[in-house]
Amino acid sequence: MIEIQSVSLTREGQRVLDGIDLVLPRGGLTALIGPNGAGKSTLLSLAARLLPLQQGSVTIDGLPVGSTPGKVLAKKLAILRQDSGPPPRVTVREMVSFGRFPHSGGRMTAEDKAMVEEALARFELEGLANRSLDRLSGGQRQRVMVAMTYAQDTDYILLDEPLNNLDMYHARQLMLELRRLADETGRTIVIVLHDINHASASADRIIAMKDGRIAADGPPDAIMRSEVLEAIYGFAVPVVEAGGMRLALQYARGGQTS
Repeated sequence: MIEIQSVSLTREGQRVLDGIDLVLPRGGLTALIGPNGAGKSTLLSLAARLLPLQQGSVTIDGLPVGSTPGKVLAKKLAILRQDSGPPPRVTVREMVSFGRFPHSGGRMTAEDKAMVEEALARFELEGLANRSLDRLSGGQRQRVMVAMTYAQDTDYILLDEPLNNLDMYHARQLMLELRRLADETGRTIVIVLHDINHASASADRIIAMKDGRIAADGPPDAIMRSEVLEAIYGFAVPVVEAGGMRLALQYARGGQTS
């Protein structure tokens, strides 16, 4: 369980996060949504100790993030940041292997190698395994980074906008795979998304942030409502029901809401 208590952060005199309280039970897929600058990426970075806590506390399965040794934390939690640019001259297999470092210390065992091959297969990278990253498209590199994060084999996976650069097919495949991971392995996945329809289709819970605070929190059916989305994003967002889910028509010129 990830427990976030009274977390606030100020940067250059601006309040970035303001009194965040959240409990994320083990298992399931949680989507963080909200406008640019809402504090979503900052919250993930604090949870993963990429930024130091100023106020409040974060614990993972009772371990305080601020004082837990890095080697211990790296076996509990993996994070993929937006700016996790891979070095261009390594191969796809080598990059995915970096995810095993907390376990192998750089000396790969048969178990480590098996995990790398599983990650390559799971994210449809087998045919690219020996290709250097500078020969890949932006979307392919993004899938490599997600596979590396998965290969770390942690209970908690934090992903900051992993759909960036992915085409429709691979964005859908990634969300389906993350859903399967949560269902089949019990992993806890927290993902920052700008496409709220992916959140509606795949998440168990949607947490909406605005101006550094929690603006809404609940299952997709509770969040995917025109009045809720308008309060978050500042414009009328028609919502329709289709295929057993609620979908936002953010490009629509008016229309019925539900």
